[in-house]
Amino acid sequence: MSQKVGFSLIALLVFTLVKSQELPNVLFINVDDLGWMDLGYQQPELFHTPNIDRLRAEGLEFVHAYAGAANCAPSRACLISGQNTPRHGVYTVSPSARGNAKTRKLVPVPNTDHLTEAIITLPELFQKAGYVTANFGKWHVGENPGTQGIDVNVGGGKNGNPGKGGYFSPYSIPNIEDGPEGEYLTDRLTKEAISFFGRNKERRFFAYLPYYTVHTPLLPRPDIYEAYRENPVYESKAQAKYAAMVHGLDENIGRLLDALDSMQLSKKTLLIFTADNGGIAAISSQAPARAGKGSYFQGGLKVPLLVRWPRVAPKGVHTTTPTVNLDFYPTFLEMLGMAPEQPVDGKSILPTLRGNSQDFSERAFFWHFPIYLQAYNGQKDGARDPLFRTRPGTVVLKGEWKLHHYLEEDEYLLFNLANDPGEQQDVAAQFPRVVRDLKKELKVWRKQMNAPWKLPENKAYDASFEAKAIQQKTKTNQRH
Repeated sequence: MSQKVGFSLIALLVFTLVKSQELPNVLFINVDDLGWMDLGYQQPELFHTPNIDRLRAEGLEFVHAYAGAANCAPSRACLISGQNTPRHGVYTVSPSARGNAKTRKLVPVPNTDHLTEAIITLPELFQKAGYVTANFGKWHVGENPGTQGIDVNVGGGKNGNPGKGGYFSPYSIPNIEDGPEGEYLTDRLTKEAISFFGRNKERRFFAYLPYYTVHTPLLPRPDIYEAYRENPVYESKAQAKYAAMVHGLDENIGRLLDALDSMQLSKKTLLIFTADNGGIAAISSQAPARAGKGSYFQGGLKVPLLVRWPRVAPKGVHTTTPTVNLDFYPTFLEMLGMAPEQPVDGKSILPTLRGNSQDFSERAFFWHFPIYLQAYNGQKDGARDPLFRTRPGTVVLKGEWKLHHYLEEDEYLLFNLANDPGEQQDVAAQFPRVVRDLKKELKVWRKQMNAPWKLPENKAYDASFEAKAIQQKTKTNQRH
């Protein structure tokens, strides 16, 4: 018998009642490191994305969409499990003790690399509902997608980037056969997904397409890069290469849309387009949001989110309903008519997808990060200090207010996002009642989640060494 917790008889009975209804195919596109500002409809002078822009015009845009965490492994674990980081323990890409030990005041919580087999994954929900499931690209939450609800897997394993081979065949990632020499990985994954659609167009399918792009290394397709290489609008070669990779991604989104149209599957398919975390600010600024990937300022958490569901979701609407990727799990549970068999931390946004309003004004969002994540070498990324993209802490966001709690100094910073979207002005002293109320909610949430936050002191910490390191890194950043 499987070690997984079985679905209850009630859940199966509920599903029986709804299975005769028309359930959609699901195509879930999860782009790696694509910032919310890195699209044509946000910055047309920098990015060419007509196909993604088309998705926005044909569907529903969430203008306040958030990742479950600010870097890839924990965000994907949140998405696939429906659980916040303290439940599954995936806080980062190991190890959790990043940076020089002499600059860390606390001992971080040990990291868990992958979701355990006991967790019922999002693909397993669809398997139970009779869907055929597939993964094309970066899995990153376990060794083998086949043991976590995936029937067809191309390119997915424990790895978090395209490896030494980069984006060109012969590949360095597992579970994919090499193509012709020089074949581009993003193109290949799209080709595999389209083939899957064709083989399963008479069945319901859940296709998870977590592209490795636009993660580093910055290796665009050469024919696309030619149009970007000498364009003066880009401040660096890295920016030009990145924009060319976004261009290549968009071309493949166009191929997917065309394939669904030609197979007469578009009206039967719920299509979700999003990213796993914020973009890398040192490559592409996420302004007006502050910082980027790895930071718990807005630039590390805000992501694009477009949903196209013909005849169901509103068309060309931009909703301000806030959402986090934890919400997809309960949304699909409700859509499939299933009851949860494990703790689920998000909220269903199915009413919003169906064009009905949801009042989330009193909803609080929480991010917990009891570890360290070092800064990018020699680069300015907008973080709180030049040594770390983030230090141990917890963040709560409610309405226009965002409270950061840093554990090293037991320090609270408060920002009003309506007046200060760049989180530049700490207003904790001016609004003590807001701080008090959010601290109460934070305390209750951490207790409910059993979130580790009272971290032991690090005996290797050296305040003098840290001060000198900060001074030196600041000077280095000013030269770049």
